[in-house]
Amino acid sequence: MSAHNFNWNASAFFEHLTATNRHAIAHGYTFARVSSLEGFHGALSDMLETPAFVAVSDTSQGYLSLDNSPHTRRTKLIFLAMRHAPDSMTHREECMDNMRELFRQFMSALLPEKTRLLENGLYLSPRIDFNEIDRYFFTGCACAFFQIAVDTYTDLSYNPDEWLPAPTTDN
Repeated sequence: MSAHNFNWNASAFFEHLTATNRHAIAHGYTFARVSSLEGFHGALSDMLETPAFVAVSDTSQGYLSLDNSPHTRRTKLIFLAMRHAPDSMTHREECMDNMRELFRQFMSALLPEKTRLLENGLYLSPRIDFNEIDRYFFTGCACAFFQIAVDTYTDLSYNPDEWLPAPTTDN
């Protein structure tokens, strides 16, 4: 399969991890698809039914690089959230530790996935930052996120068959 027709489905990947990871299951994580930070904030209101969730944005940020090895970068955003007693900083810190551990376990599953993607011409950025969201973002809920950037070669060879002929001017 060439890089031109291989696309990594981050939502499906993290949905599978959430459903099969012992830590996620033991702590009641469920999976959700959201659109951006606003969608994540909206999903938090649904947390009355679940103690924690993993949410993957179905949109991605990206760019096209025109350097010597042209490539397209797509960045996927993954959110983690876990409910806690609203006024308990101790319980909030326990939730953050829980999400840090889930992140660590997810990254251990991402290592073999990185090799599989590389075989298909996709390159994961080697640095994945874990970002904790301020405690005032949503009362009674610890939240964090990380981003995964995936690069793929982009063929920018000029093909005249893709263009109409230039109009001629008669004098």
